[in-house]
Amino acid sequence: MDLDGLTTAHVADGCLRVGVPVRCGPAGMRPIAEGTAFAGPAAPALHLGSVDRLLEAIDAAAPGDVLVVDNAGRLDEACLGDLLVLEAAGAGLAGVVVWGLHRDTGDLRRIGLPLLSVGALPTGPLPHHEREQRDDVRVGEWPVAAGDLVVADDDGVVLVDAASAEAVLAAARGIRDAERAQAERIAGGASLRGQLRFADYLARRETDPSWTFRRHLREVGGEIEV
Repeated sequence: MDLDGLTTAHVADGCLRVGVPVRCGPAGMRPIAEGTAFAGPAAPALHLGSVDRLLEAIDAAAPGDVLVVDNAGRLDEACLGDLLVLEAAGAGLAGVVVWGLHRDTGDLRRIGLPLLSVGALPTGPLPHHEREQRDDVRVGEWPVAAGDLVVADDDGVVLVDAASAEAVLAAARGIRDAERAQAERIAGGASLRGQLRFADYLARRETDPSWTFRRHLREVGGEIEV
């Protein structure tokens, strides 16, 4: 999926604009190579101590999907390495998101398929009997269903339910365009405070303490994290 300059931050802000939950993966999930950005429909897989579920998910996935592996955020084992990522790349997947650890980092970078995880560890899967028994796939606290939109970059990963994806992406594009225009004006010497009519906001807040900066931004058509 072509992100056309959209970032996870744009998509997260788009979720807020549309009024759907902002489903971010846990802080600390990062790609193995800086400058990575990828997106696509989720192909979820629950790791239960071996890679068979992951192979099933790859087998059922379509080219351009993102393999989303739930290993419950475990920090005592890596749940996939070079062979699984080679298989995913061969199937035409857009990338891999792991709520857990990976291994074979050097090989994975050479393979080149984007991968985002909690980190790396040399050891592979530990005994199955220690695992929580469940069927749903999650990234952190958030459930992941087949077809959900997955967007990942250097900041982490955002998940959007399939039914809301089109509206969220449209809102995210509007936010991206407004922010780009603001950045260009700042570079040209126009302060952000001036663009956002910050003095007007402060004056109104003096007479109306309930007036929020978010409401002010909506009124003036500005975009900024608030």
